[in-house]
Amino acid sequence: MPEAGHSISNAAPEATRNLTGQQLARLIGGHVCLHGSMAGLRMASPLWALQQGYSTMAVGFLLALYSLSSVFLALPAGRYADRHGLRRPVGLGVSVAMAGTALAVVFPSYAVLCVAALCMGGATGISVISLQRFVGQSVAGAAEMRRVFSWLSIGPAVANFLGPLLAGLLIDHAGVWVGGAPADRWGYMAAFALMALAPMLTWMAVRPYRESMVKESKPQPSGAAWGLLREPLMRRLLLVNWLLSSCWDVHTFVVPVLGHERGFSASVIGTILGSFAIAAAAVRVLLPVLAAHLREWAVVTGAMVVTAFVFAVYPFMPGPWSMGLASVVLGLALGTVQPMVMSTLHQITPHHLHGQAIALRLMSLNLSSVFMPLLFGSAGAVLGVSVVFWTVGAAVGLGSHAAWWLRPPQPDASADGQTGRS
Repeated sequence: MPEAGHSISNAAPEATRNLTGQQLARLIGGHVCLHGSMAGLRMASPLWALQQGYSTMAVGFLLALYSLSSVFLALPAGRYADRHGLRRPVGLGVSVAMAGTALAVVFPSYAVLCVAALCMGGATGISVISLQRFVGQSVAGAAEMRRVFSWLSIGPAVANFLGPLLAGLLIDHAGVWVGGAPADRWGYMAAFALMALAPMLTWMAVRPYRESMVKESKPQPSGAAWGLLREPLMRRLLLVNWLLSSCWDVHTFVVPVLGHERGFSASVIGTILGSFAIAAAAVRVLLPVLAAHLREWAVVTGAMVVTAFVFAVYPFMPGPWSMGLASVVLGLALGTVQPMVMSTLHQITPHHLHGQAIALRLMSLNLSSVFMPLLFGSAGAVLGVSVVFWTVGAAVGLGSHAAWWLRPPQPDASADGQTGRS
């Protein structure tokens, strides 16, 4: 086993082992409200910009701002969460999200929507870091960690469905309700207003939790997070997570291009992408039931092997049904990854650096989301979309070796059996 340095036993202290099923459901609900607000705004704002005549480049810049703010704010947010626990960071995030989106309601313009995107992206980042840190420190044992992170990962899947759906319904119908037309300014104002108010429910969800539920620790130096990169397990984890996250971006980016080349309608392309999302969400519903029988490294390695195979054969899929089937298999594989990564991350990092470790992961993912689509687009234009699939698939296949050795040390064999189920 490679040396782990910081990778020591990081089971939650006894005082934190009291997260009940009802409390977890409450936190998941709060997660859905804030993440759904961002997803809805991220769908509504580019539609508004296109309606106003802005170019696709301007729309792309607007969408990039949602990820860009988290690239620069993730580490400070992680340090803030390590110092202050759950309520204060989430309260700050909710306030910033509501203020930024409220500006879009009152002063709907492209510049204001850019500000709202920065606010919402950064606010969601700090809130998610604090929430994931709190949940990880509120349970004991690897099996229980896999279970709670599997449940928690369902939140973004639900939010990514509900947020755009509700925003779209308001855009199409709210204007009609007040005597206007579909997709008029009143429809967009109603959608922005809902996205501005939804984060308040997140604050209501986390408000009952006292900071004493989180282990207090003295503030760490600002460079402590970068020291985590000296640990072999952390470097492997970030590499594996980045490779698999890139697969999400590749699928989302390349499938519409491939479908367009083959003459598929927009609804068919949307159905293929939707089948991927449904499969990823469905497997996360099953993971909590299977958590006690799974090992993080085995699940992630299997997901990488399956993903590499699907990417190798995807360009040869002849029609929408076969592409949809391949997308379902891909969704089932990639949907298992995030809970396993979060469980591993909490096991291999010191208790007092959990927030900053989560921030490192979030920063790398958002940086990838900003630049990888540009790289995919350039490569696809020059070499073809099939080469993009094969190149990323080969990288993921080779990276499965790193996942195979992504095994946290087990200093206490009994820790995994302490599930603390409520």
